[in-house]
Amino acid sequence: MKKKKYSIQRSPFVVPTDHGKLIEEHFGRASDGNEDISIAHMVAPPGWSEPFQTPSFDEYTYIIKGKKQFIIEGEIIVLETGQSIRIEKNTRVQYSNPFDAACEYLAICLPAFSIETVNREDA
Repeated sequence: MKKKKYSIQRSPFVVPTDHGKLIEEHFGRASDGNEDISIAHMVAPPGWSEPFQTPSFDEYTYIIKGKKQFIIEGEIIVLETGQSIRIEKNTRVQYSNPFDAACEYLAICLPAFSIETVNREDA
């Protein structure tokens, strides 16, 4: 039997959270063991934020719907629907949604996201 050269993700890993944010990892360490890349669909509710972090991976974000705020090395940047950003590894960043509506987006990390390499600061 010939091995398939593709894989379809029908059941992403839903990361448990305590801040109302939906995280569905389609490919990555938690979903299929891939350490090279992670691809996640996320929905951040209004008022959501994370502590500052300095990840050891590049992170790409594409905004599907809504707005998301980034504080990158002290600079405030707001992305809106249809916009995207690449943040290089070893860059201090904070992600948040201080707006009135949820923000839906895709996040891609190279190499794959891990709690050990995100380097979150204590809140």
